[in-house]
Amino acid sequence: MLPLLLASSSPYRRELLDRLRLPFVCASPDIDESQRVDESAVELVQRLARDKAHALAARFPSHLIIGSDQVAVLDEQILGKPHSFERARQQLTASSGKSVSFLTGLALLNSNTGHCQVDCVSFTVHMRVLDQARIERYLHAEQPYDCAGSFKAEGLGVSLFRATEGPDATSLIGLPLIRLVDMLLNEGIELP
Repeated sequence: MLPLLLASSSPYRRELLDRLRLPFVCASPDIDESQRVDESAVELVQRLARDKAHALAARFPSHLIIGSDQVAVLDEQILGKPHSFERARQQLTASSGKSVSFLTGLALLNSNTGHCQVDCVSFTVHMRVLDQARIERYLHAEQPYDCAGSFKAEGLGVSLFRATEGPDATSLIGLPLIRLVDMLLNEGIELP
């Protein structure tokens, strides 16, 4: 088996990949994550996942490299990471009572052969109606400023949800493990 490399510095993705009980290392890719003109959200996350994997291929020439990227989409607009209390408050206010789609791009690059599998997994969160007091309590409690959509689904953020739907709940946290297992099987890695 080729060694696994997670092309990410995200602690959330590391925790998810740990679930598969396969040894892996992490390295952070350095790429431009800007959206291109006329690029859809699906195209964006697939390109960024692929670019993250390819960015590390020269340094890791005999690895299976996992790249992933995620965006939240509300009313056909991409919600980035808020990075601040005020921006997170605005995002949650806009999301109140609505559905937010999370698109997670996933790539698995065999840097030895150049074969790259790429996909996008969608997951939808239906938000509760949220008043300002509830939003502010949540933001002070969890400070999800590095999370697309301004909440941590693996934490207290779940209290903001009315319902969820999608093929793989791990995609909401940023690494769709069900699809990744499919890709690993295609590379001859048997799990469990």
